[in-house]
Amino acid sequence: MPFLRGGGELGALIRAFDWSRTPLGPLAGWPQSLRTVTSTLLLSPVPIVLLWGEDGVMIYNDAYSGFAGGRHPRLLGSKVREGWPEVAEFNANVMRVGLAGGTLAYKDQELTLHRHGRPEQVWMNLDYSPVLDEAGRPAGVMAIVVETTERIRAERHIRAEQERLRQLFEQAPGLMAMLTGPDHVFEFANPAYMRVVGRRDLIGRTMREALPEMERQGLLTLLDDVYQTGKAFVGTSMKVMLRRQEGGPDEERLLDFVCQPITNAAGRVTGLFIEGHDVTERGQAQEALRENEARLRFLDALGEETAKSADADAILAVTTRMLGRHLDVAGCAYADLDADQDGFTIRGDWSAPGAASIIGHYSLATFGRRAVESLRAGLPLILNDIRAELAPEGAAMSLGIGIAATICMPLVKEGRLTALMAVHDGAPRVWTSNEIALVTEVTERSWAHIERVRSEAEVRAGELRFREELEAKVAERTAALQQSEASIRTIFETSHLYQGLLSADGTLRYANATSLAGIGAQLEDVAGKPFWDTPWFAGTPGLADAVKAATARVTAGGSESITTPLELPTGRRNFEFSLRPVRSETGEVVGIVPEGIDVTARIKAEQALQQAQKMEAIGNLTGGIAHDFNNLLMVVLGSLELLRKRMPDTPGLLRLVDNAREAAKRGSSLTTRMLAFARRQDLKPARIDLRQLVGGMTELLERSLGPMIAIEIDIPEHLSRVETDANQLESALLNLAVNARDALGGEGRITLTAREERVAGSDGPLKPGRYVCLAVADAGEGMDEATLKRATEPFFTTKGVGKGTGLGLSMVHGLAEQSGGTLRLRSRPGAGTVAEIWLPARDPVAADEPRTIPPAAPSGNASTRLSVLAVDDDALVLMNTVAMLEDLGHEVRAASSGAQALELLDEARFDLLVTDHAMPQMTGAQLALQVRTRHAGLPIVLATGYAELPAGLDLDLPRLSKPFSQAELAKAIRRVTSR
Repeated sequence: MPFLRGGGELGALIRAFDWSRTPLGPLAGWPQSLRTVTSTLLLSPVPIVLLWGEDGVMIYNDAYSGFAGGRHPRLLGSKVREGWPEVAEFNANVMRVGLAGGTLAYKDQELTLHRHGRPEQVWMNLDYSPVLDEAGRPAGVMAIVVETTERIRAERHIRAEQERLRQLFEQAPGLMAMLTGPDHVFEFANPAYMRVVGRRDLIGRTMREALPEMERQGLLTLLDDVYQTGKAFVGTSMKVMLRRQEGGPDEERLLDFVCQPITNAAGRVTGLFIEGHDVTERGQAQEALRENEARLRFLDALGEETAKSADADAILAVTTRMLGRHLDVAGCAYADLDADQDGFTIRGDWSAPGAASIIGHYSLATFGRRAVESLRAGLPLILNDIRAELAPEGAAMSLGIGIAATICMPLVKEGRLTALMAVHDGAPRVWTSNEIALVTEVTERSWAHIERVRSEAEVRAGELRFREELEAKVAERTAALQQSEASIRTIFETSHLYQGLLSADGTLRYANATSLAGIGAQLEDVAGKPFWDTPWFAGTPGLADAVKAATARVTAGGSESITTPLELPTGRRNFEFSLRPVRSETGEVVGIVPEGIDVTARIKAEQALQQAQKMEAIGNLTGGIAHDFNNLLMVVLGSLELLRKRMPDTPGLLRLVDNAREAAKRGSSLTTRMLAFARRQDLKPARIDLRQLVGGMTELLERSLGPMIAIEIDIPEHLSRVETDANQLESALLNLAVNARDALGGEGRITLTAREERVAGSDGPLKPGRYVCLAVADAGEGMDEATLKRATEPFFTTKGVGKGTGLGLSMVHGLAEQSGGTLRLRSRPGAGTVAEIWLPARDPVAADEPRTIPPAAPSGNASTRLSVLAVDDDALVLMNTVAMLEDLGHEVRAASSGAQALELLDEARFDLLVTDHAMPQMTGAQLALQVRTRHAGLPIVLATGYAELPAGLDLDLPRLSKPFSQAELAKAIRRVTSR
């Protein structure tokens, strides 16, 4: 057969194949068209298979045999549907289309074939075309088969690797970005990078467009250098100013980063890869460490310099000079107070070049009331801007001697102001906490050092006098010795420290007056006893053994320090306590000196500060939750109110809606109490006569507390009035009374008393001034110390489930502090509880002073149809407000932000603006300021869940407290539109 010459392996197989067993018949009888196409495919290097006849009998070439795998050579002469049974339906469609004269083409067609005895997923490019017989009719189908499996798998592998790299970039803790081209276009930036620069639109934009602040800092020039030179740049703790919030200020960040050039195969730079870390917090910590190290170095240097002198004036001169230069201030001075605690003499000062000395005699009163009250109370006087912070008469004195800012530290001994040390500057200056702490520590060290030097000087003087008298007159030796001992004893007796002297075995030989007063004893009561068995330690469990062991260690030559609370006969006090050995000339321990410092006041102050910070944090959290919950209740109440109007008059359905409204109102009551605790409720302050208010509540209290509770009221007639919200105060008083009833178990006596007191110095949250204290006392079960500390926290309660929300005391606490006072609780288990509401006292109002009744607000025209613009960033609240307004008959348009509201106000005319306050980017108050400038005269109603507007906004806006009803909304509209 000439047409089968050559053809490789398949040519030989075709020639040897018995075709008579197939529908094609013997080779000799094949039509010319079949012979021609067979000859053609055998000579082709491309995998080709011919499917001839209705059954698609397969004839293929050597290239296709490699594709057939283990099914070759069985496929030769087989019917295609039987040869490839796993894709029989696919091939049936091929034969149907091809024999009808059509063509098919598939690119990367996925199939599952059994070429090696198991299922195998493959991809192929397939092209099918009909083969015509001598009469021009389709007699078969020719298929060109190109397998793309390897390419598809390679591409998928590349995509998977790319996705894996993308995820690694996304999850990387360090910032990463890819820039392309000489203009540094952002191709990629991971979340860490976005967090550093702020949420901005970066991708596809140039660095200059996306981060314009980079150009101002010269960082674009840095990127250009890396791109042009191909040399990487490494930055360590570089300061970069970033505007991370739109419209906000530039923020300084410290960054460690690498800018790495990216090159192509030709070595040309095509982009930049930036990788790094935000080390701002680390830099701040390092800066704080450096400041602390500098402070310690300064204190060490100051200690070395002052240790060189034993003269008090010389020590103070060195101290003022070194402190003034270290703080870079205009001057530093020290002064002694006269006996009247008003006149004082500045005996020495240091002045910077160009600043005048202020040595001289002054009157403390001429520096203003604040200076007098703070310094006499032993409190530092810290003023950043004297002109702004002091009354004109007090500021004038300071400014007249060149002082515009100051830190003045007092020395109070035995309740009397005796000395001052101060640093000051000639211009306003914000003193940092580090500077204040340094001045405080230097002052304390200086005075302690001076006291020690003076004491040592007195001791040396006594010893000198003793030696002189001994040499001059031996007969007076005894008298001189007694005088010396008296001098030493005087030093010990006048010390504020607890001091004594022990023998080497721990027997008490001497104790000074301060330590004896602490246990209410005389020296003869304790002298001769082992130190650990004395009343200083006997009342504190386990402490006697610890002191005994410490004494033994000191006897062996060591020193001991102990910080512990002591249960003294005079009460519980906290001490820092030390034991030091006294050695003879030979180094033998011959005695022990115990010394203690009463640090109770300091610890209480620290605990009070911690409690205040804790309550402030809880208040911020509670206020935020209450504000957001108010928005939800606003939607619920408004929707239920509108729903009830539209419901059929079906009692069962109406009852369900009314129950839901009542539950929402209870939720509103809870948020009101939470806002009260957070000091963010909207108060209506008025001058209140407590005697009249409590008298008016007597019947309510008796009815609320029940017949088994006796109420005893003791409020004096002549009592200054207080200024707060009367309704809130009544609610607070009722809360305290109900708590007292529950503590009594429903039976007993509750006492309501009031008194007026003056607070001289700062007392916790109370500033100096007159206060009225309203107290509710019971003799119930009381609270332990742990419970008392948490009593005013919101949602904390010792009552059973369902018997209280834990918001009662929180509300009272918030009301008192928002009114300028405080809530104080005293309680002990089994001894009852006293709750005191302290409120600032106002001048008494004369009995015949007429009461002013505010005029009733005009009713307005309820039927007037208004064009109203409603603004709220919460979609649910906004929808609810719009529905209420439309139900009142008004035409309403809605805006979800202040910016959108301004656009609508510029486009159309409105009769009224109703806006939320707490909105991002532009608050309601800020929107109102712009509206008053651009649309003067437009009535505005401000809806808010908070009491206060931000400081600095002088706005007199009608406010609508959330959640509000439709009736309250209508009343607010009438109030503002009828003006």
